[in-house]
Amino acid sequence: MSQTPDSAVRQYIEQHRAAFLDDLAVWLRIPSVSAQPDHAPDVRRSADWLAAKLKETGFPTAEVWPTPGAPAVFAEWPCDDPDAPTVLVYGHHDVQPAAREDGWDTEPFEPVMRDGRLYARGAADDKGQVFFHTLGVRAHLAATGRSAPAVHLKLLIEGEEESGSPHFRALVEERAGRLTADAVIVSDTGMWAEDTPTVCTGMRGLAECEIHLYGPDQDIHSGSFGGAVPNPATAAARLVAALHDEHARVAVPGFYDGVVELTDRERELFAELPFDEQRWLDTAKSYAAHGEAGYSTLERVWARPTAEVNGIGGGYQGPGSKTIIPSSAMVKLTFRMVAGQDPAHIEKVVRAWAADQVPAGIRHEITFGGATRPCLTPLDHPALQSVVRAMSRAFEQPVRFTREGGSGPAADLQEVLGAPVLFLGISVPSDGWHAPNEKVELDLLFKGVETSAYLWSELAAGLRDAP
Repeated sequence: MSQTPDSAVRQYIEQHRAAFLDDLAVWLRIPSVSAQPDHAPDVRRSADWLAAKLKETGFPTAEVWPTPGAPAVFAEWPCDDPDAPTVLVYGHHDVQPAAREDGWDTEPFEPVMRDGRLYARGAADDKGQVFFHTLGVRAHLAATGRSAPAVHLKLLIEGEEESGSPHFRALVEERAGRLTADAVIVSDTGMWAEDTPTVCTGMRGLAECEIHLYGPDQDIHSGSFGGAVPNPATAAARLVAALHDEHARVAVPGFYDGVVELTDRERELFAELPFDEQRWLDTAKSYAAHGEAGYSTLERVWARPTAEVNGIGGGYQGPGSKTIIPSSAMVKLTFRMVAGQDPAHIEKVVRAWAADQVPAGIRHEITFGGATRPCLTPLDHPALQSVVRAMSRAFEQPVRFTREGGSGPAADLQEVLGAPVLFLGISVPSDGWHAPNEKVELDLLFKGVETSAYLWSELAAGLRDAP
């Protein structure tokens, strides 16, 4: 474990707090909106700014990596010890669209500090959480007297995450030799609450498909033909009804093959979180919890696979009545996967299931889109324990564990690089990602800096001891 004096780290951070915030404000003023073509020059300017700032921080290598879309930034700072482990930090420098008329109290790309918070698009998602590593590594060096980090430190900061990361996996595959690492730190996530520091241990994967059902070659009269030919809209409804059993369990044969089940300890740790189900329902604008029998709400959204109907349609949708049997119908489905599930297997079993559900006389076509694999780091993994120790030192209290119900590019890093993925984020739900008046709590932002300062020595020791 690191012997870095915590007081020296805190002193260094406090001495450089103002300059850090000034630099972050400059970066936040760059409207690096990857989803809007008009802002493509700004996304490039954001990448150039970050590369220059990382060199100023001390990284000997800082490069802008082009992609067919928006550029990424890569930086590398080797350790003096050639046998030290290698750690890659992932984040993104692009941001969501934002305009004053969306409901912002101030201009979204003009940072404002008020009541201990920094308001700006990207303050939490994700520029603030990327940038805290720059002061963190400098505090690490200052407090330890080192001239280089305790690990071989690399950064990969994407420029298209808010646009779905369309070129990210190809970039990682192309540059895998430069990106090789013993562990990946993803700083694009959050904590449970300001007074409850947490570390995320995994994210679900995602597979999606669209099923089109075809009956008659055209809409036909329901009086002349109804009850005597198959109806594709009825077939779509039956297909959807067959997706789950009476216990809300996915009824696709083979769907649960390989699922890594929750351990008793993980269920205990989830149950320790101060979860208010009614408040959660209020946030969801919903009126009752529902899901797979035998699991809590948190277990359902974090650690169980799901199948959801995202859209269903067919036939006449206008006002009044139109007595037809429609010629076609459609269903859109998505499947959230957990550790142990494979997208190719899910596609195979869903195709077989759909074919079995469709009646004679109905032709169907099923199309799958791109998939994201799930990722999970076991609770006892040395790298995860290093993150927990660093965060516990910064927050001076125990750290609990969560997972994320959504999906992201972290799984691509885990799969291509073969390295465990750890999540280090300090954002809280009230920060308003993607919403007007996005902000970051300054106290938490500097706890992120402090965690980063402790992390490299903790990982150097923890990964050396890994089997």
